[in-house]
Amino acid sequence: MRRMNTRQATIRRAILLTLIVPVAACSSSNQSIPTLTLPTSTRSHTPTPTLSATPEANATQTPPSCLVQPGTVEEGTLESTKPPQGYFIYLPPCYPETTDKRYPVLYLLHGQTYRADQWIRLGAVDVTNELILSGETMPFIIVFPDDRYWNQPSGAGFGERVTNDLIPYIDRTYRTNPDPRYRAVGGLSRGAGWALQLGLSRPDLFSIIGLHSLAVFQSDAYRVEGWIVSIPPASRPRLYMDIGDNDRELLSARQMEARFTQFDLPHEWHLYSGDHTEEYWYAHVEEYIRWYAEQFSS
Repeated sequence: MRRMNTRQATIRRAILLTLIVPVAACSSSNQSIPTLTLPTSTRSHTPTPTLSATPEANATQTPPSCLVQPGTVEEGTLESTKPPQGYFIYLPPCYPETTDKRYPVLYLLHGQTYRADQWIRLGAVDVTNELILSGETMPFIIVFPDDRYWNQPSGAGFGERVTNDLIPYIDRTYRTNPDPRYRAVGGLSRGAGWALQLGLSRPDLFSIIGLHSLAVFQSDAYRVEGWIVSIPPASRPRLYMDIGDNDRELLSARQMEARFTQFDLPHEWHLYSGDHTEEYWYAHVEEYIRWYAEQFSS
């Protein structure tokens, strides 16, 4: 595995970002589309945590070094799957030192035409470091699976690779908390489509679902009701939905939100100003990460 500093992983380059091609219109992916440039991240990577003083503590007491260092990002590949399943994984501050501790896990799925580093580029790791090092949230692990084969026949098997191969591997290899109450899945656009499918069809694996600019798979639109009614009441997940008011997927997202309401599925619905772009997701990534962190703590 290759280990990367989070500053290198997120600010190493200025990028030109393209609008995501709709899931339902893969045949038009070669058309010329507008480009956007994200602002350079200004987030601090090593905030100093606030420590509570005790009667025995003196003014010169220094916190353990791991409490002021950001977490790390590793890259890996499962060669046992066909095709091989790549991923990045974020390990929180103090992970190497806390050998007796197990952590919640968040699986974040990227959008169509992008790669596993999309969420990292958008600032997810930076925000997580800030929240953990400032003491605002408990530490947790993030896995970023790669869905680069979305436009090939093997792309349809991405969900099975994640649930049948990647999750068991992550649980064996890293100190995760395998209880589904501490496992979340979320995604952007097509990644949100996968999060919807995996989260609702596998309540034995996930109890927290994030749907950001949801692009529903056409075949799943008719399966959602069956998934919801088959979930045991005690295993019903918590959901978060958000989308821009100028997003081409807005109508289908509203229809999905109406189904959640119809079946009393706990969820949040947020309609913001914006489009189906990385610029929109960059503006809201801190809100997303804060929500996932709150669910792990509740």
